[in-house]
Amino acid sequence: MVLPSIKHIDHGSEMHDPELYQPASEGFGVERFEDIGPEEIKHYNEQGYLIVRQAFTEKEIQAAKQGLMDLIMGKNPDYTGVMFEAKAQDILPTLSLEERQDAVRKLMAFVEFDARLKAISHHPKLLQTIRTLLGNRDSQMFQDMALLKPPRLGREKPWHQDKAYFNYPLDTPVVGVWIALDEATIDNGCMQFLQGQHRKGPQIHFQKRDWQICDTQIMGQRSTAAPLQPGGMLLFSGLLPHGTPHNASGKRRRALQYHYAPADVSTLPDNDERLMHFGSEGKDVTC
Repeated sequence: MVLPSIKHIDHGSEMHDPELYQPASEGFGVERFEDIGPEEIKHYNEQGYLIVRQAFTEKEIQAAKQGLMDLIMGKNPDYTGVMFEAKAQDILPTLSLEERQDAVRKLMAFVEFDARLKAISHHPKLLQTIRTLLGNRDSQMFQDMALLKPPRLGREKPWHQDKAYFNYPLDTPVVGVWIALDEATIDNGCMQFLQGQHRKGPQIHFQKRDWQICDTQIMGQRSTAAPLQPGGMLLFSGLLPHGTPHNASGKRRRALQYHYAPADVSTLPDNDERLMHFGSEGKDVTC
């Protein structure tokens, strides 16, 4: 077995202001894929999200977790997409293989390295739902990652819009899929979002703790939280402002995230249009 490389460190782990995450309510959803109908699609379009509480079975979730564990533990030496928490950098050489799972921040681009994780991303019911949310257009999955918040180490993902990261034309619909592998709670860093604000369009992003919306734009706003049981799923618009706070609890919070766009749309050759809408350090803006 080959240890994953420790050169991939996720920096930017300074603590956030707790006032940035003040949920006033929990999100709307259905129990299963089969419960999604016209009213749920309308809710997604108007509010920018939809929760499916029992999207995947316990067996599917256990298989996905084992797939992540195998990649973290180096069982596929060709996979190099493991990224570790900055706070764990100094102690990584002392950790056993088992202990290293709680020093990992995220894994990127893994579906072609593990059939179990690819099966989740290409689940027929999920793809049919994505097709509906994209206006009955075939989809392509263009990003896959696993977002881990280890106990007490798990860092914040600051408030942002996912389309600020993607070089698609601005009018391209993008659907994010966030799947809980552990129980995701307010205490351990479940997703929070500003429902309906995807309709406001792009917001300027800044390089602070991450590529993010300025904290001053979020302060004072009450968010909606999406606590989920393992197998629960959040579907959300690529323009929906969202973030996840630091995990100060003693429980893991692991999740899969996939992004889908219409199959008939291509990415742009450079990031000029994206930065024109979402901002860049070169613009005359401050945060």
